[in-house]
Amino acid sequence: MQVAESLPGGQARDVPREPPPEQGSGFRCLSARLCALRPDDSSSARTEIHLLFDQLISENYGEVGGVAPEDVSALLVQACRLVPLNQNHLVSKVSQLIHHLLNRLQVIVDEQNLDFLLAYTISAIQQCSSWTHMEILQALAALVYCNGSKCQKYLPDLLGKSGILMKLSDSAQPDPEARRAAVHCMANLCLSVPGQPYLEEPYPNICFQAFLTTLQSPKSSDMDDITFCMLLQNALKGIQSLLNGGKMKLTQTEELGALLAVLKNKKKKSKVKSRKIQQEEEEEESGGEREAAPITGSGKENLREGSTPCSSSLGVRSLPVEGSSMAGRDRVSTRFRSASWKKVSSSESDYSDAEGGMQSKMRSYQAKVRQGALACFLSTIKSIEKKVLYGYWSAFVPDTPELGSPQSVSLMTLTLKDPSPKTRACALQVLSAILEGSKQFLSVAEDTSDHRRAFTPFSVMIASSIRELHRCLLLALVAESSSQTLTQIIKCLANLVSNSPYNRLKLSLLTKVWNQIKPYIRHKDVNVRVSSLTLLGAIVSTHAPLPEVQLLLQQPCSSGLSNSNSATPHLSAPDWWKKAPSGPFLEEASVSSPKGSSEPCWLIRLCISTVVLPKEESCSSSDAGCAAGSIYEPSPMRLEALQVLAHLAKGYFSMAQVYLMELGEVICKCMGEADPSIQLHGAKLLEELGTGLIQQYKPDSTIAPDQRVPVTMVVMFWTMMLNGPLPRALQNSEHPTLQASTCDALSSILPEAFSSLPSDRQILCITMLLGLNDSKNRLVKAATSRALGVYVLFPCLRQDVIFVADTANAILMSLQDKSLNVRAKAAWSLGNLTDTLIVNMETPDPSFQEEFSGLLLLKMLRSAIEASRDKDKVKSNAVRALGNLLHFLQPSHIEKPRFAEIIEESIQALISTVLNEAAMKVRWNACYAVGNVFKNPALPLGTAPWTSQAYNALTSVVTSCKNFKVRIRSATALSIPSKREQYGSAEQYVQIWNALVTALQKSEDTTDFLEFKYCASLRTQICQALIHLLSLASASDLPCIRETLESNGDMVQSFILQFLKSGAEGEDTGAPHSLHERDQMVRTALEHIGSIQALAGDSAKRAIMDFLEDTLTIYFDSSGSQVALLGLTDQ
Repeated sequence: MQVAESLPGGQARDVPREPPPEQGSGFRCLSARLCALRPDDSSSARTEIHLLFDQLISENYGEVGGVAPEDVSALLVQACRLVPLNQNHLVSKVSQLIHHLLNRLQVIVDEQNLDFLLAYTISAIQQCSSWTHMEILQALAALVYCNGSKCQKYLPDLLGKSGILMKLSDSAQPDPEARRAAVHCMANLCLSVPGQPYLEEPYPNICFQAFLTTLQSPKSSDMDDITFCMLLQNALKGIQSLLNGGKMKLTQTEELGALLAVLKNKKKKSKVKSRKIQQEEEEEESGGEREAAPITGSGKENLREGSTPCSSSLGVRSLPVEGSSMAGRDRVSTRFRSASWKKVSSSESDYSDAEGGMQSKMRSYQAKVRQGALACFLSTIKSIEKKVLYGYWSAFVPDTPELGSPQSVSLMTLTLKDPSPKTRACALQVLSAILEGSKQFLSVAEDTSDHRRAFTPFSVMIASSIRELHRCLLLALVAESSSQTLTQIIKCLANLVSNSPYNRLKLSLLTKVWNQIKPYIRHKDVNVRVSSLTLLGAIVSTHAPLPEVQLLLQQPCSSGLSNSNSATPHLSAPDWWKKAPSGPFLEEASVSSPKGSSEPCWLIRLCISTVVLPKEESCSSSDAGCAAGSIYEPSPMRLEALQVLAHLAKGYFSMAQVYLMELGEVICKCMGEADPSIQLHGAKLLEELGTGLIQQYKPDSTIAPDQRVPVTMVVMFWTMMLNGPLPRALQNSEHPTLQASTCDALSSILPEAFSSLPSDRQILCITMLLGLNDSKNRLVKAATSRALGVYVLFPCLRQDVIFVADTANAILMSLQDKSLNVRAKAAWSLGNLTDTLIVNMETPDPSFQEEFSGLLLLKMLRSAIEASRDKDKVKSNAVRALGNLLHFLQPSHIEKPRFAEIIEESIQALISTVLNEAAMKVRWNACYAVGNVFKNPALPLGTAPWTSQAYNALTSVVTSCKNFKVRIRSATALSIPSKREQYGSAEQYVQIWNALVTALQKSEDTTDFLEFKYCASLRTQICQALIHLLSLASASDLPCIRETLESNGDMVQSFILQFLKSGAEGEDTGAPHSLHERDQMVRTALEHIGSIQALAGDSAKRAIMDFLEDTLTIYFDSSGSQVALLGLTDQ
């Protein structure tokens, strides 16, 4: 008694945790009686302990929570103290008590009491008779449940080479129940709790191998089928716990390959046996009890993937073949990938017999095995790299219709044939996980042309897989009766659609999906309706715009809706969504379904109706997601409809623009609602519509002017937005995500429309954005910084000195923010703002430059220098801004002493960025910025000390940078100075000249295949720079130029001839495009060289002129034909 009182938990009884009297009072009375007992070996004492244990086990504890966990732990410790290990019956009874109380009351034992109880149970197994082992192991399993990390010091006794669990779980163990219980203990040991330490090595691997061996072992003759199923479930649960814990990394390809071979081999062995019971299963299934059909042969083909026959071959059959993707140590046997499972509690000794009869019970257990295997497969997918997984694609995804051959076993077998809806849903979850993120892998598929070859190309095989997945999932869709599984089928289809390369596949796949999913939009189950909209959203967002989808969107409303099936017997008339109008903009909603141009997109009409119109009574009964008393469709339906509208606005704007004003009212309605999610999706839709309008008016837009939305209508649209709830959403500080999204939406306004808005609306936009820049929320601040960076480019705002100055101050403040995202957005906006400064320089009116504050310019330069030392995300735009600012500086600024130091520091920042091994985008921007600096004639280029450093940096990059786009940009920068003196001394000039010749020689030297496409552009730009240098050369430069031409003249000439004939292939480098402009450059250089007053006796001038004349002669001689430019050395 005294011992029990000293244990932790004794004081917890004083805590005010008063349960209802009937829940804890019985336990407390019995506990007090037990604690009053002292260890006594007399017969009467044993009898009293027996009775107390029986009463504790049979006590009705009501709902969980009536008894404090520490009280339970203290009682169990006291019970063990009262039972010596030589009393087998009492040990068995106390083990039952531990198992019963911990499971019934859902108690996880604290560490100190666990230590005592583990030592007791381990000793009990070692000392007591074997008939007690089953109960002791059940007690041990309950003790270690979620406590694996606290059992470290006992792991050698449990899992060591001669550990009791290793011995008892061995296939040679004579007691099947004890073997199952030992595997159950191991599985509970592996169950990890987030935030707690994990099992130390090598125990996770020891357990994994033990589970794997269990799964690979056949059923022994003395083990009944149900025990064997439970054994497999426990092993599968253990493997899943190990994989989910994150410690097991399946990386050993050899083991993975061996596993796949075992799976395929076992599948072949079991096929014949499973066919013997096929007829019986089909008869049962046709009786309507699909869930209860025998698992061994589901359907015409035997559930090839995870059936577990009742015969002695159960061990062979129960594991799936489809899980071929397991890697590394995951050599789980067939069951491993054959089914899905649900979590098993810490106790599995009892099972429900509600279905009645051994056959039903057997089917239930076998289904759980398949579910467990599928759950393990799902965990495996998450624990290996996708590239490893896709190496085994064909092992679990069919590429031809499954005709019954052993090779045809796949996940689709379970989806189409398994009698359990839960197993079918689990198989679909696994397939969805495989398809998720598979876009790159599937992008190789192609079947647009007929392949008549002796072999099947990989691209055709993958295309065949995609077609087969479409076919099987659509078959499953028609056949499925369970709403939960139906939802999974549609989600899986959406994943397939999102990742398939329809632009490389034959038409009709999407049409079939489209026509079959339409009736399910009216399904009675809200989850099915939501997933149907998700699938439609996937169709309109994949590779948009697709001509096939364009045609589907233009179908009449009734198309495909008459094809109702068993899943949707309640389907109403084709124009069911034409409900009573609820607002002025929906007046046409009551009209019968129009055709052609008057109703260009039924899907938009459907989504608008879903969002704004009251729900129909017919589908309200199962709408669990609907708020009580709400007259609208459930929130998930409305959110999904808004997402589909956003996808349509992004990919098929020509259809959405017909509904522009109507969608505007939908957005106003959504943003005026109380639900932040609805408001947020309304803002996202507004952003997509705004972006679509901007795309139409871009200079490179292919949309004919008469096909665009008129600017007057765009102005009306945005006036409606700004007069509606949008400003209120923008100021809703309780929902910063909504504020940020509204900022993004506001930045998508068409510049041409903004200038035509009423002045008070313009001021409202600017004022709100400048005000929100002070927000404490980083999401809002980042969105605001970006929006200001968009507005500063608007033609009607960029010459407003006050607005530009206010924006500059706001951006500079954001550049100091602690959040990298805010700083990155602010740097981008600073780059845009400095672009505006350059645009304003090019206008005839100099007033902007004169009025812009020099002090603010200094601040901007300092901030940009600081930002150029930040992360790459910030740095790339910071150097862009530096280049623009140095280009913008006027002579009046440069003359001031306070600018001299900052100019030097700015240029040094650019030079160091050009030379640093930063991201290529950063270096490209730095080279571009240096080129911008060279454009400012007021800077002392050529005489300043930094001149040589700048040129050295650019010549280093042009000859040695791995990235050809950066080389191109540095060559462009080297050709910008327009006067010879800007290139500095003769030595500096020659160094640049030689570097460009070397760069031309090395213009094809790359190990990166992706860079080859830029070779021609690089050569074009280098040739242009060389010709530019020749056109500025002085007499002192000529000897070195001649020297270079003597050694490399043929090479230089051949590339200049290519430049004259073809020009850039690839990116636009700014080189002249017309042939006349190119040869004019050479002629200009020739004239310039000819005009130089050479020193007496200097033959360099003549040699260079001969070189240029030769080049032009060859060019003009061959300009009429495409003769290969070879053998020029003979000219």
